[in-house]
Amino acid sequence: MAKQTLRPKRPKIKLIIQFLFFLILIFHFSPTFSQQSAKTNEPPKSLRIMFYNCENFFDTYDDSLTSDEEFLPGGERHWTNTRFYKKLQNTFKVIMAVGGGETPAIVGLSEIENRYVLEKLVFETPLKNFGYHIIHHESPDRRGIDVGLLYRINYFTPLYDEAIRITFPDDTALKTRDILYTKGLLVNGDTLHIFVNHWPSRYGGYMPTLDKRNFVAGVLKKRTDSLFSKNPEAFIVIMGDFNDDPADESIAKVLKAENPAHKSAVNQLYDLMLVKPEDWLFGTLKYRESWNTFDQLIVSGELLNDSSSVHLSGQGAHIFHDAFLLEPDDAFLGQRLFRTYNGFKYSGGFSDHLPVFIDLIFE
Repeated sequence: MAKQTLRPKRPKIKLIIQFLFFLILIFHFSPTFSQQSAKTNEPPKSLRIMFYNCENFFDTYDDSLTSDEEFLPGGERHWTNTRFYKKLQNTFKVIMAVGGGETPAIVGLSEIENRYVLEKLVFETPLKNFGYHIIHHESPDRRGIDVGLLYRINYFTPLYDEAIRITFPDDTALKTRDILYTKGLLVNGDTLHIFVNHWPSRYGGYMPTLDKRNFVAGVLKKRTDSLFSKNPEAFIVIMGDFNDDPADESIAKVLKAENPAHKSAVNQLYDLMLVKPEDWLFGTLKYRESWNTFDQLIVSGELLNDSSSVHLSGQGAHIFHDAFLLEPDDAFLGQRLFRTYNGFKYSGGFSDHLPVFIDLIFE
């Protein structure tokens, strides 16, 4: 039997703490927040899109259809309601910080267990003040983790969404996350196509798992090629945790996402993470002493056209690496991600990934 959707209400004292925390974030991250919010009658001139791998954002309830036992109160990680609500607040804080107070218009998320987790995030944290809506489909992933999309209706109006199922021809029993596709209208009336991804991990080694990521890249490539065949100037944003770097085979050779510095065609994909500003000191996750950039933002060529009705900000893509997401790395020097767990030791941090974001400009 599937888990029940009704959940106990939170104590009022926690709602008061949430509200106070929300006020602190507003004044800390955006002194002009009240001015921005006051301009409700003016059409927005830009929107921010972010992606964030939340790292094991599970609820505390057993789902008999998935292997979520590790993240239960009686499981190996002792995943209690207290820890769940800490994770909820931490995730809200990251989204708020990336938005600079106004919050991003579109938020792609991965490693969330279900719609319930997303509903708690958008309805029971101060994000409820920004009118987020949810797009989510249950994926067949063995552990039960999914991808999802949050959007603010005054910036983006969905017309269609679909979970693109991944079936490996050489291993039909293997289950992984769907690709979440959403087609919608921007505030200026243009159509935007969004793909949220979480490709198969490298667990077991890079080479033994490479074919799986290459296959998913091929599925995505077919979908984007189909969009380009109908409209070579289509606006496309691809985001996700690809478990590969931008120069790896799945991205560079199969998906054929090129370097934006060498832009030559509108009906082509460009990986924004291949252009690194001088102050870009981090990747998006760290293993031992090495940083990788598995979390990426890839766009269609028309979004790189400054004369287009919608185009990428000149600042390109960003890895959000504020100090509160990091901690000293005593073992391998420098800094590392401030995670929820280090091994099986609870730390109360955020994630093993940093968020990424872009700004789109309306002309």
